[in-house]
This record gives sequence, structure tokens and C-alpha cells, in this order.
Amino acid sequence: MYDVCVIGAGPCGLAVSVELQKRQIDHVVLEKSCIASTIYRFPTQMIFNSTPERLEIADIPFYTQGGKPTRQEALNYYRTVVARLKLPIRQYETVEQVAWDDGQMAFSIQSRTLAGQEIQTYARQVVIATGYFDHPNALGVPGEELPHVQHYYRDAHPYYGQRVVIVGGTNSAAEAAIDLYRVGAEVTLIHRGAALSDKIKPWVRPEIQSLIDHERIAFHFQSRVKAILRDRVQVATPEGDIEIAADHVLALIGYHPDTPFLSELGVEIDAQSGIPTHHPETYETNVTGIFIAGVVVSGYDANRIFIENGRLHAPAIAQAIRDRLGSRI
Repeated sequence: MYDVCVIGAGPCGLAVSVELQKRQIDHVVLEKSCIASTIYRFPTQMIFNSTPERLEIADIPFYTQGGKPTRQEALNYYRTVVARLKLPIRQYETVEQVAWDDGQMAFSIQSRTLAGQEIQTYARQVVIATGYFDHPNALGVPGEELPHVQHYYRDAHPYYGQRVVIVGGTNSAAEAAIDLYRVGAEVTLIHRGAALSDKIKPWVRPEIQSLIDHERIAFHFQSRVKAILRDRVQVATPEGDIEIAADHVLALIGYHPDTPFLSELGVEIDAQSGIPTHHPETYETNVTGIFIAGVVVSGYDANRIFIENGRLHAPAIAQAIRDRLGSRI
């Protein structure tokens, strides 16, 4: 029996673990992949739009070669935190169900390892820090399930000499378009908006804008994909429907939290915003003993909470749990 089970070992889940450890609260962290798996799945050459101290947890300094951390530096840092503090993390263990057990007076957490072993864990409180990167937004068009359609971009090399359609207008789409152009891909950018997002990193915007202005990449604004075929994409543009030849399609239109999982626990979800009902200071949901941390707090607007501010949920959550457990610790 644990006092707390944390689900998710991204930076925010790790921050919760750190704060629980500081307060000597017995806990375990379950992670269905590797620690910091979202960062691991970022593009290999990605640079954070942040300074290292804003990504720090556990009062452990984050040293970098440049002013802004790289993906690899972030992975190295979070591994260091886990190893140095010996955080109790069980990797590659997928949580399949969480339910209250009256007999144990605790939550029963059913999980499964990669080897197929089923494990039952009991905890008095549960903190959900599952992020959003596992659930890409869908285009909702025919052909989206075809094998040449991807919702994640990792590296440009496989696209050398290929015709690539990128759907999206935010930072991930812009960076992918630049990378692919540099390695010799034929890039077409499709975006439903009238212009690129104003959230694009300041050092990325001038280059993507230059590629568009000089027609180094093709682009269609105020346009939407209607269907994806094996060798082309059907697109509705302001001038009418067109077809674009494509060997690969990157649908980089964002991600969303796993709200069905929360709903199954009885957590109320605002239909419009996707924000789970929670106390603004403790992050406890309407279900007593279920807390949320990190980007899942922001609902459908994943641009509202990042590592920088999501990690700050951890002290409040840990202290609320400490106050509740009181003398039982």
C-alpha cells in the first residue's frame, strides 16, 4: 500500500515525485514508456524555447552548452535527477484501470508490463500527470490511417528526395518544413489559418517566412485537407479543390489529453474547454483523492501549460496530500 501513486514520469510527474519525497510520502510512479517520453519523441535536433533554469526540478541545476537547452540535454538532465534522488519509478508499465476499493480504503491501480505481467497496486491518493503527446489531434478525413501518414516528426533524413505534405501552421509544422527543405525534400505546407501561428519560436519564424516568401516551399493558407490517397492529397483552397502529389503526409496539428481516462474515474470534464474540474490551489479533482498535474490541467489548450509552469503544480499537490495524511506518515 502506497500513500500516493503518480501516473506519468514526464517532467511534471517527476516534479511531483520529488516533492512527495521531500515530504517523506511513500509513493510510486508508473510510466508506460521511458521517463520524459514526450521529450524523447520530440524532433532529434529540437531546441527548447526556454532557459534551463525554467525546466529545473528538485533544486538540481540544469547546465547546458548554450543559452537554450537541446532535447538531448533535457533527457540527460531528467535522467540525472531520477538517478541522483533514486525516485521510485516503474517504467514500461501501462496503467489500464484505476478504481476505488472499499475493502482496502484505497485506489486499486491495474497495470501491465511490456512482458504482459498484470500488476495490482494500491494507493490512498492518485496523481495523474499523463501529459498529452500520446494523443494527436486527428484530421478526421478519409485516408488518415494510411501508413505514409504520420502525426509525429522526429528527423528529416528519411524524407530526402521525397514529396512531403505538412498539415499545420504552428511551431512543430514550421520546424519540420525547414528541416525537410534543408535535406532536399519537396515540401508543401497546408494550414487552415490565414497566416502562420504567432506562437512560432522567434528564431524559427524568419526562416519559415523567408522560405514561403521566396517560394522555396509550396504553401496553401485558409485551406483544409479533404482526403488522403496513397500518392496524393485532396485539398480545399479558397480558389477551389486541388490535388497535391505526396509520398508522405505529416499531420502536425497538435495533441490533446486523455480525457476519457479521467472521465472513467468520475472526474468531471468541461465540454467546451476540456478542463477537468479541480481545486485551483491543490489541483485535486472533484473525485476525492484524485489530483492532476501538468498539461492535463489545461484541457484542450495545450499551449497554456508547459514544463515551465506545470512543474510548479507539484509543491501544492504534495503539500495538500501531506496535510491530509497528517500523522499517518
